[in-house]
Amino acid sequence: MSVASSKDSILMSNTREAARAVPPIISALRTKEVLIAAIAVIAIGFHLILRFGLETSSTAFGFPSQAIPLVIALACGAPLVAGLIVSVGRLEFSSDLLAGISIVASVVLQEYLAGTVVVLMLSGGQALEAYAVRRASFALEALARRLPSIAHRKLGVRVADLPLADVAVGDALVVFPHETCPVDGVVIDGRSTMNESYLTGEPFLLPKAPGSAVLSGAINGEGALTIRAEQTAVDSRYAKIMQVMRESEQRRPQLRRLGDQIGAVYTPLALAIAVFAWVASGDALRFLSVLVVATPCPLLIAIPVSIIGSVSLAARRGIIIKDPAALEQIDTCRIAIFDKTGTLTYGQPKLTEIFPAHGFSSDNTLAAVASLERYSRHPLASAVIEAATQAKLPLQDAREVRERPGEGLFGVIGGETIQVTSRKTFAAQSPATVGLFPPLAGGLECVVLIDGRYAATFRFRDEPRPESKSFVGHLMPRHGFERILLVSGDRETEVRYLAEQVGITEVFAGQSPEQKLELVQNETRHANSLFMGDGINDAPALTAATVGIAFGRGSDVTTEAAGVVILDSSLQRVDEVLHIGRRMRAIALQSAIGGMGLSVIGMFVAAAGYLPPVAGAITQEVIDVLAVLNALRASMAPQLLSDAQAPPPPLVTPASEAR
Repeated sequence: MSVASSKDSILMSNTREAARAVPPIISALRTKEVLIAAIAVIAIGFHLILRFGLETSSTAFGFPSQAIPLVIALACGAPLVAGLIVSVGRLEFSSDLLAGISIVASVVLQEYLAGTVVVLMLSGGQALEAYAVRRASFALEALARRLPSIAHRKLGVRVADLPLADVAVGDALVVFPHETCPVDGVVIDGRSTMNESYLTGEPFLLPKAPGSAVLSGAINGEGALTIRAEQTAVDSRYAKIMQVMRESEQRRPQLRRLGDQIGAVYTPLALAIAVFAWVASGDALRFLSVLVVATPCPLLIAIPVSIIGSVSLAARRGIIIKDPAALEQIDTCRIAIFDKTGTLTYGQPKLTEIFPAHGFSSDNTLAAVASLERYSRHPLASAVIEAATQAKLPLQDAREVRERPGEGLFGVIGGETIQVTSRKTFAAQSPATVGLFPPLAGGLECVVLIDGRYAATFRFRDEPRPESKSFVGHLMPRHGFERILLVSGDRETEVRYLAEQVGITEVFAGQSPEQKLELVQNETRHANSLFMGDGINDAPALTAATVGIAFGRGSDVTTEAAGVVILDSSLQRVDEVLHIGRRMRAIALQSAIGGMGLSVIGMFVAAAGYLPPVAGAITQEVIDVLAVLNALRASMAPQLLSDAQAPPPPLVTPASEAR
């Protein structure tokens, strides 16, 4: 094994063990900021009990006894202030800096309660930031947990378990039903189906028989398979996706939060007014008075309140906001990038076209095949049955049903022998009938024989959602997107077909996770990007985009990598997120800028000597209340949260080998 492979093996093992040992949330909670925030909450509670419950007036260590818990909390908050001093040394000015100065000023003014509240807000905000940074690591841990730690090696008639890292190229491995394939390989015995959609973008369960290639990370179906390992675990497809995910996490650009953008202007302004008041009057008390009024509570409170309210509103709509920064950034995105399967489509095959042969009708053929498919476990069986049910066709009982691997499905329906097979199989049996087939097209297909005669060809496609075209069409005029891209690991014929159906002109087909990641990174350098996907192969791109939206609950890896999760996989919900983000940003700016505008007026009054520190603190509290009341509007649902209209479901069309 190479040095690089050895390192990857150790890294995969360590990641897997870490994921199993410590739940991600608990790991994120073990931070300095969370500890300081907890101490501040406890200190405020004890202070209120001592002040209003026990009404004590004694002193200890030179402080009023009721202030002792607050003093302890302020001392614990010293590392936060030290960190802000380091930021100043780097010439980084944000709203947090003014909070740090306010903490120091509150200690000097003996306003310990106000200082502790600022410590709580500052540490809580930094803890949320730390959690957001850890999210990408959660996705890596979810990737590691999904891969098995052992493989089943077959030696003659014996099957023995061995660590995944010990699998060598050429080993015969058994993959039992519903297990995850441990390495890339080739089937040498057994028949089953595998779900590779999370890895490849192909939306169908794929039949596996001797000679079929299998990918690590794919989920096996009902049958057991024996495969020959073609790659070691660290060189297999799943490990490469983990590596790409790791690289995207390391290279992800840091987002500049809304509060920091405003604070970068407000903080120097407040300090300038305070210093000017001190220098002009020669009275240091005016410096403190200005800082008390300047405490950035509209930034520290109003913006988080508007974010929390918007997160709550989204949750009531079946939308989980995992990263609050996504709500702040989503209205600034100008490039929309769609994965194909499961986002603009349902991710399930639909019977979309029937080509009956001369002398056979579509309805009769469909009814006969659906009657037979009720006895089949083939991936396309449910699509045929659903089409017959929607057409309200009567189904009959079948006799003498058999399904031989490689030959298709056989049975007797109403005295007629029905066979459902592939174009390739039937052409080999009856070469003279090849001219009866319709031309090859994209998608999947199967061939139907009735009493040995060619009766019809059924075609299947991954059908677009009814609302896909209207949703895509409204993104530019209603939400300011400048470009819309369709990116998929699927075949180009399938991707271009869908692009034509929904109105997208920029198409990238056959894209691996590495290529998707590179594409998203390149686009994000030019403008903020919104990426929408639902598969494990989308996880690196979801992490690299300015905002990543995951559809459904199918993969914990994808939902951990995304900033937003749409639980019911609806494009209308994506539109609602866009509107919630725009509305939240507007309300947050109203609250923050309006509140700070009033604070600036108060600062000038304090600088003139007409507002002492205590009165300034009261004035600031009134401003805070007004800003917070306005911010609370974000949690209230407006009359309209979506302006994308869904048209009637469009007709679809398909092809390839299914049986």
